[in-house]
Amino acid sequence: MSQKLIELKGVSKSFDGEQVLNNIHLYIRDKEFITLLGPSGCGKTTTLRLIGGFETPDEGEIFFEGRPMTDLPPYKRPVNTVFQRYALFPHLNVFDNIAFALKLRHVPKEEIDEQVHEMLRLVSLRGFGDKNVATLSGGQQQRVAIARALINRPRVLLLDEPLGALDLKLRKDMQNELKNIQRQTGITFVYVTHDQEEALSMSDTIVVMEGGRIQQIGTPTDIYNEPENAFVADFIGESNIIDGVMKEDLKVNFDGRDFVCLDRGFGENEPVDVVIRPEDVDVVEPERGMLRGIATSVTFKGVHWEIIVDINNFKWMIQTTDYVSPGQEIGLYIEPDAIHIMKKSEFSGMFGDYSSFSDELDELSDPDTPQAEAESDDQT
Repeated sequence: MSQKLIELKGVSKSFDGEQVLNNIHLYIRDKEFITLLGPSGCGKTTTLRLIGGFETPDEGEIFFEGRPMTDLPPYKRPVNTVFQRYALFPHLNVFDNIAFALKLRHVPKEEIDEQVHEMLRLVSLRGFGDKNVATLSGGQQQRVAIARALINRPRVLLLDEPLGALDLKLRKDMQNELKNIQRQTGITFVYVTHDQEEALSMSDTIVVMEGGRIQQIGTPTDIYNEPENAFVADFIGESNIIDGVMKEDLKVNFDGRDFVCLDRGFGENEPVDVVIRPEDVDVVEPERGMLRGIATSVTFKGVHWEIIVDINNFKWMIQTTDYVSPGQEIGLYIEPDAIHIMKKSEFSGMFGDYSSFSDELDELSDPDTPQAEAESDDQT
């Protein structure tokens, strides 16, 4: 296990009286690719800026290899930052953009040439040294920005939504590029994004944030398969989240019947949140189903069909390769290992019902409905 490189202890931060971070405890290991993931306003970028030295915490301490660095200015920290806006120097070509920091340090020309060409190879831009940065694509400009940040050999590279301005295909290509660069250099990457797929595909560790707090820290598989509360379950992929009661170890009741599950350690008859991923439900004949419902919406997604099923006025999402007709009654079969039990939290009841995928969304989007008119008035 790699050593702790950076540690935040009890860090809080407010802006204009509004608390953005609330008592954050987090450590980052050497050579780790760690992602701060969450919606806008959750505190992830503020956390990154605190590590970089662009902000100072109101409370708490930040350590680098056990030494306090809370009061160190950015240029004295062993970190570099790549922002969403790459801030390349438009009057310099690719080579000189990458070489800029080395020239400031008066590194010998031969050494600069060697290091810049090594960086161009690393970011797959061989032969681009003489090009004007203004003529490059967004993905190429981002690679130049990464090369410029890496050439100083920082211990840590901070990346603040660096793929946000790229189109979908280029983003996917760059996800692989970034992970390969991180592995080749052994530099610790601290990456900020609101994109769940990005976090799952790139990270060694994911830190899920909301409301200025850390909701869960874990590997991508842990975060996806064992979410700790309804916010994490909903934010990472799609989830059906149902009210349930834990009757006893390995037995949970929801939708009026008992189900065998694999969870234990809850109180007898304790109210819980039950998470079932859409891809973990089998569609069967109604009479064979543990639950029965009516398919209210069927959408083709290429690899699978996405079906919204009304079960006792709660809308489930099911992903299946079997076609179902809208209006058809179907049965749902759920294996014990598809059922995940979570304790009730402040997020209980807020997520996991897919009503907005059907009739309610149609009403909201119809300009003649009273509710749509009222919402329009609220925005004016």
